[in-house]
Amino acid sequence: MSISIIGAGNMAKGLATRFANAGHPVTLASRDEAKADAAAREVGNGVSSASLASAAQSADIVVLAVPFDAAGNVIEAAGGFAGKIVIDITNPMKADFSGLSIGHTTSAAEEIQKRAPQAKVVKAFNTIFAQVLQNNGQAAGRPATVFIAGDDEAARAAVAELARSAGFETLETGPLATARYLEPAAALNITLGYGLGHGTDIAPTWQRAA
Repeated sequence: MSISIIGAGNMAKGLATRFANAGHPVTLASRDEAKADAAAREVGNGVSSASLASAAQSADIVVLAVPFDAAGNVIEAAGGFAGKIVIDITNPMKADFSGLSIGHTTSAAEEIQKRAPQAKVVKAFNTIFAQVLQNNGQAAGRPATVFIAGDDEAARAAVAELARSAGFETLETGPLATARYLEPAAALNITLGYGLGHGTDIAPTWQRAA
């Protein structure tokens, strides 16, 4: 499946590396096309760059790897992502990282779905640090778990397949509203990693019986 990643930061480059290594065609795009081009050249391995609109149109799956506050502008610039599976990796953290800016009755993922009503938004990869992506998708030597929430069952399954192909474990959590639980889990992970000094080679998982 072809993947377009909107963003040019560490998460975008880390995901591009994992997906390209798994054999998927990957395109990076950004409102700053020069940054996307530089990021694509840094990742290598056949990763290309394109404009927002072109990247969105050509991909089977689009990954939003931008800050939550920028997501609305990106959706508009890309043309709305109609008919596309859109993976939302954002977390609506306050500017000082002291907590989430929204929650309880909504989530970043649900707000993004409102901005892109004709897309199939799936929450995933938001609990994964960029360092884990750089470590072959592993935290402390074991595959990290990607939690997946979405209202469209087929879209959830496609994202789970993508994540597993890149070496991750997966756990579907149900409809998109369960992103209200996944975003606080990510905030806890950020607090542990940065605020309490546990570092970024960590990721939450879920213990299951064999």
